[in-house]
Amino acid sequence: MTRLALKHNAINLSQGFPDFDTPEPVKEAAVQAIQNGLNQYAITWGYAPLREKLAELYTGRLGWAVHPDKHVTVTCGVSEGIITAVQSILNPGDEILILEPAHDNFRPSAHIANAVPVPVALEAPDYRLNVTKLRAAITLKTKAMLLNTPHNPTGRVFDAEEIAGVIEVVLENDLVLITDEIYDRILYDGRIHQSPGSLPQLKDRTITIGGLGKTFAMTGWRLGYVIAPEQFAKGVRTLHDFTTICAATPLQAAATAALSLPESFFEQTTRAYHQRRALMMEILTNVGFQANVPQGAYYIMADYSQLPVPQVSLTPTEFAHFMAAEVGVAVVPGDSFYSLDGYGRSHIRFAYPKKLTTLEQAGERLMKLSA
Repeated sequence: MTRLALKHNAINLSQGFPDFDTPEPVKEAAVQAIQNGLNQYAITWGYAPLREKLAELYTGRLGWAVHPDKHVTVTCGVSEGIITAVQSILNPGDEILILEPAHDNFRPSAHIANAVPVPVALEAPDYRLNVTKLRAAITLKTKAMLLNTPHNPTGRVFDAEEIAGVIEVVLENDLVLITDEIYDRILYDGRIHQSPGSLPQLKDRTITIGGLGKTFAMTGWRLGYVIAPEQFAKGVRTLHDFTTICAATPLQAAATAALSLPESFFEQTTRAYHQRRALMMEILTNVGFQANVPQGAYYIMADYSQLPVPQVSLTPTEFAHFMAAEVGVAVVPGDSFYSLDGYGRSHIRFAYPKKLTTLEQAGERLMKLSA
């Protein structure tokens, strides 16, 4: 969809990357690291000061003593973190539960391990996690579950009742839980992220994955990390070593500076995302899309079936192509987030980590759909 956006000079609200810049102190730290000679391999599992910072942060978040030399692995993005985590715990033929709609690397991560991704639907329009459906998907081959919260693409933040259902299923079936928490600092309406791995029942069986690209507007730096109990961390580290050796050393040094930014940075980021969310919801509502207000992350799944244009009969992929070519706004087809037949119909995903002026320009183009 980004390639289509470039081809048609469309405003890119498809791929989830900001069009505003990385914080100046973080860029300066990267430049300084390069000038100071941090240009060779770091220790494979991560630049020591960054691992120490992550261990400090996650000792507080998870409630157990995270050791930088035992439990932390810095990866080339969250995508690598997920793939190495899945490969480290699944054997060929094992099954892993994946909530759909799902990010597009979740299913391939299982296939790469010669394992089987088992989809469990979050039903529109509320996209709530249904423990009965989770249980129904369990077989003797089920070994793990992959959970993304705040959730891409729906903007859901799974609540205490839903997480309680996850705990039940994980414990009843002796599963490993892998969590993708990349949007842990992008939440709305006073919500505060709680890592599932901090819950007493899940501490010893959760692999926690996070990253810096979204919070600090540096998706191109490809910096993620895996925090895991030692029995899981060993496998993750081995696979990471043989896959990529290490993440970029000067960027890891700058990531240490990013994680050390004052709380005022995160407060300002939260205020800015509230503004973007409000503007995007206003635009979509005025045009005639049906959508829920996101609780976290920076995406909106929108139903186009009630728009007053003949193209509402198109498939999501056809509609997304129409949007890029004729409307001048690039989006992602809703059914691309599913392997389940019949899901995602008449839905597209908008990404709004953009300047307000960019969203306003997109709004002007989208008004073509309300005529």
